[in-house]
Amino acid sequence: MRVALVDYDSGNLHSAEKAFQLMGREAGAEVVVTSDPEVVARADRIVLPGDGAFPACRAALDAVDGMTEALRDAVLARGVPFMGICVGMQMLADLGHEYRPTEGLGWIGGEVVAIDAAETRAAGLKVPHMGWNDLVIDHPHPVLEGITTGDHAYFVHSWQFRVANPAERLAHAGYGSAVTAVVGRDNIVGTQFHPEKSQGVGLRMIGNFLGWRV
Repeated sequence: MRVALVDYDSGNLHSAEKAFQLMGREAGAEVVVTSDPEVVARADRIVLPGDGAFPACRAALDAVDGMTEALRDAVLARGVPFMGICVGMQMLADLGHEYRPTEGLGWIGGEVVAIDAAETRAAGLKVPHMGWNDLVIDHPHPVLEGITTGDHAYFVHSWQFRVANPAERLAHAGYGSAVTAVVGRDNIVGTQFHPEKSQGVGLRMIGNFLGWRV
């Protein structure tokens, strides 16, 4: 099994690579960091990380010749299991509103909007949402097997994915309001938190993803 971590110059892939390689050894998986659409097209699992602003990440992804087409063919047409991380998850949305309206991939309906600063202040919290927070599991999913409400994950973000279909929000975190933590449908999942920085919970999720049979 080959796992492709998509490199499009939008974040440090070192931590993600180490975490996926660690769990990949247990699963018998080869993990490659690549900016080559042909390698992505042949992969058995695809991971799209992302750090920074939504418009910059989307522009960087589009700038890799053939990458969005390779992703669309692999994930939507052929059903290759896919995981988006942080802004890589947010780009699954129809639209992002950070700085300016920017089209997402449109694979999971919804929009990326600012975390409500008034709600967080009322709860004695600050934006950005940074640090450890409890997960609340909304819907069971194979990638969440062994992860329960109250388990901790590590977040760093100021924008949140509001899904159009509540069934596609698999988990959330309480942070002034219910902030989406995990989304998913069919062969697609995404995490707002960083599984590679979330210790046992994150490694469990990565392992579940590598073993996921859609």
